[in-house]
Amino acid sequence: MGLRIHFVFDPMGWCCISMVFFVWLYNSFFIPKLVLLPHFDEGHIPAALVISYYLASILCVTSLVRASVADPGKLAPNPHIPHTEREQWELCSKCNLMRPKRSHHCSRCGHCVRKMDHHCPWINNCVGEDNHWLFLQLCFYTQVLSMFTLVLDFCQYYYFQPLTRVNEELLLFRHELALLRISAFMGLLMFAGISGLFYTQITGILTDMTTIEKMSHYYDETSRLRKPWQQTFAEVFGTRWKILWFFPFRKRQPLQVLYDFPSHL
Repeated sequence: MGLRIHFVFDPMGWCCISMVFFVWLYNSFFIPKLVLLPHFDEGHIPAALVISYYLASILCVTSLVRASVADPGKLAPNPHIPHTEREQWELCSKCNLMRPKRSHHCSRCGHCVRKMDHHCPWINNCVGEDNHWLFLQLCFYTQVLSMFTLVLDFCQYYYFQPLTRVNEELLLFRHELALLRISAFMGLLMFAGISGLFYTQITGILTDMTTIEKMSHYYDETSRLRKPWQQTFAEVFGTRWKILWFFPFRKRQPLQVLYDFPSHL
């Protein structure tokens, strides 16, 4: 399920995800080139710091790629509905297909998605049951990489020792201040924007409500019955092993629900 490739033909989405890739590529190239590697060569910083930055960068772009091309939970045209679950399915008024409750029809993608949270143009894909965990990882590692970048930009001028073997004739080092200011601006912008989104996603998981459900202002007395937070996160990530919640290099398996809780829709 987690390995199915899913592409959305949306020019605006392609433009948005290209901007995200550009920010990642810019910081992943200039920060090591201007800060990490020169200071490592002169013995000012340990190798662990360089490895940590590259690791955060790899985890960030892996989550981005996988979240953008993963099937979010698109429903098949003629889904097989088990007899015992027919009461949990309903007819979509837009595509006239049966779908399980808590699914939603995405007008941009043109199909229904299981437990759809929202359509995100920054990954050019819907965020649904099958790729929600990757979107959470993307938000988390984007914050880590952005904060890492901001700290390194600050340390370059206020903490690190001056470099002695920098070739001032190189174009990069002659424009170092401008390049790092751009990096800091993009890092601050990404960190501020993603932090709010990540907080919204976490609160949604804790309350077991999608963004669409919260925006629809749906309230019910039964919604007061909440799942334990470990259960809701385990269902999103497809595993109860908490260490695996941070690894995008795996395939998600639907977690068997042990308890029957009322749905919001």
